Amino acid sequence: MLRIERLAKSYAGHNGAASACALAEVSFSVPRGGFVSLLGPSGCGKSTLLQCVCGLLAPSHGRVLLDDREVTGPPPEMALIFQNASASLFPWMTVAGNIRFVLRRKPGSKKDKEAVAAKALADVGLAAFAGHYPWQLSGGMQQRAALARGLAYGADVLLLDEPFASVDAQTREELEDLLAGVAASQAKTVLFVTHDIDEAVYLSDAVTVLTPAPARVAAVIPVDLPRPRDQVAAREDRRFLDARKTIHALLRH
Repeated sequence: MLRIERLAKSYAGHNGAASACALAEVSFSVPRGGFVSLLGPSGCGKSTLLQCVCGLLAPSHGRVLLDDREVTGPPPEMALIFQNASASLFPWMTVAGNIRFVLRRKPGSKKDKEAVAAKALADVGLAAFAGHYPWQLSGGMQQRAALARGLAYGADVLLLDEPFASVDAQTREELEDLLAGVAASQAKTVLFVTHDIDEAVYLSDAVTVLTPAPARVAAVIPVDLPRPRDQVAAREDRRFLDARKTIHALLRH
């Protein structure tokens, strides 16, 4: 469904400085309904790659294809969920208001859109908090709200940029299971950026490992674990441990 072909991105230097190359040449694909994680050293260009994929940045060369159509701007089939949900949710709007905001240009009546927002909040366990403001929620609940907004928008492809990096370990596991469950039940295609090897292996069908900047694909590691997955059992499985060891070695070398 999603193909990244020889994608490169450079930024022009200032005051005569040489241009900076963030992405050298990146190629990989995400099958329809697949869950693929991007993993690489800090500063290797993961977020830049994600912004090129969703059309917020134009690549220097190469291309992104969504259902064989080249992405030249943000496609309606994609939703990007940022790392810091508190900065992306409007603090003066209620949680339900934030969800309805992304539906303002969608077809349908006000009643229909309220029903869509309500279902999205129910899907992430926030039905009882529709009337709260984002600043009244915990960090984990804010991330749930950001995910609900992406679901309400109706995107087939979810792009997530380290969405669980700022929450505690227990909340992180809860959010991982929530995302995995929603993605499976709604047949979403997911491209997920993370720094955490265990998180990448636990969530993914495959992990794309990037080199240090300028990024290239070091390897694509398949994860052959049955779904649904259990946080304890999956991490004790030999297939999990083997994938983790392989990725760890790639990142070290």
